[in-house]
Amino acid sequence: MRKALIVWGGWDGHEPEQVADIIAKMLQEEQFEVEVSNTLEAFADADKLLGLDLIVPVWTMGTIEQELVNNVSAAVQHGTGLAGCHGGMCDSFRNNVDWQFMTGGQWVAHPGNDGVNYTVEICQSSTPLVEGLEDFSICSEQYYLHVDPAVEVLATTRFPVVEGPHSYNKAVDMPVAWTKRWGLGRVYYNSLGHHADIVDQPQVREMMRRGLIWAAEGKAQALSNVMEVSNSYSGMADSQ
Repeated sequence: MRKALIVWGGWDGHEPEQVADIIAKMLQEEQFEVEVSNTLEAFADADKLLGLDLIVPVWTMGTIEQELVNNVSAAVQHGTGLAGCHGGMCDSFRNNVDWQFMTGGQWVAHPGNDGVNYTVEICQSSTPLVEGLEDFSICSEQYYLHVDPAVEVLATTRFPVVEGPHSYNKAVDMPVAWTKRWGLGRVYYNSLGHHADIVDQPQVREMMRRGLIWAAEGKAQALSNVMEVSNSYSGMADSQ
């Protein structure tokens, strides 16, 4: 069986335990062996992380030891998938730029806060991750993120919906979901999921299901890849 580790905690407002439970059941339905932990020390065993198919962080606004970030980063570079949603992955550790580089973005604002009605527009492309999915409306936080230009965008939302200082710029399409590579590993992120009921909405749930599986499938490909990651990236000196 494929193995997944879900690590939840941080700010309770994002209902991390409930979101972790939804994702755990989703993965179990896909025949994953799932371990769920509520401590960042779950990232302390570097060898164990290397043996996983998937890591799912559900942790918002926390602080983390650099060694633990390095362990996750090394595992992903060697093929372990990384996938998550909302603040649970891209607002996990605001003071750690290595985490932000690996995940592909960092939350900076949600104009209007919770309860904004907006449209999620699917980027139709050759990837099966969005095949058959349609645009949909949602009422939640609309995430504005600083995003790695290397990501492959799967869905977007148009800003501004709610007026603010950002409105004086031209309208922009902000990524909602994306993929990227980190070494041999696959990374998937979806900005939806402020509360557990949002993650459990059919459209969001299907996007997450596909993203989780896609990220995990990279492990088998990495094991058969003739490339080797000789030196795991651990950041630049001034980010430590």
